[in-house]
Amino acid sequence: MITIKEQALFIADSHYPHHGDAFLDLLKKLESGGVQTSQLFLMGDNFDLLFGHNDYIQTFSKEAIVLLQTLSQKLEIYYFEGNHDFCLKDVFPDIHVYSREEQPVMFHLGEKKVAISHGDKYATGFGYDLYCKMLRNKKTLTLLKPFEKAIIDHRMEKLSKKHICFTFHDFEKRVKEILENYTEADLVIEGHFHQCKTVGKYISLPSLACQGMVGVMEEGEIHFKTL
Repeated sequence: MITIKEQALFIADSHYPHHGDAFLDLLKKLESGGVQTSQLFLMGDNFDLLFGHNDYIQTFSKEAIVLLQTLSQKLEIYYFEGNHDFCLKDVFPDIHVYSREEQPVMFHLGEKKVAISHGDKYATGFGYDLYCKMLRNKKTLTLLKPFEKAIIDHRMEKLSKKHICFTFHDFEKRVKEILENYTEADLVIEGHFHQCKTVGKYISLPSLACQGMVGVMEEGEIHFKTL
């Protein structure tokens, strides 16, 4: 298992480019050295829509994509695909990319076992699981290619108007259901829910788009910070 290092940075749910430039600005700071980290954990949905096997979708986020490709040459980066960004191994060949099927991934933090995932793997329901399996498939994306521009333009327009920042009522109940799948982990780190809170051993990371914060590992604990 890989060890999580001191000053590791966790960025979740940036939803770039529709919900602000915070993600792009942070990548620029990492490139210039204005922000430094030992490891970068991209926790999914950092792009509001990005997937592999398609050149057109990359045009909406080209600057951020190029920056990440550059950073991957000098920085240890782990990308946990979300429900908005998937099939990314060809887009980021030098980043450790984990598909939904490969998540959660276990890491070491001192003597603790830490399970890391985007957050949409468990307690989601059969319909959502089937939808994810079909959508995150190279064959599906290839079949849609003749209609890609119309489909992508429509979807991007819809996503640009979507309300993504909210308080998840009864969140503790959902966490309890999720944790039933994490009996082997001492700590669980996920994004997806945009809640910016800790419930027992479960850490729900802040959304960079909503709370404007990231997670920073300091002395064995994650602290939510604005950079």
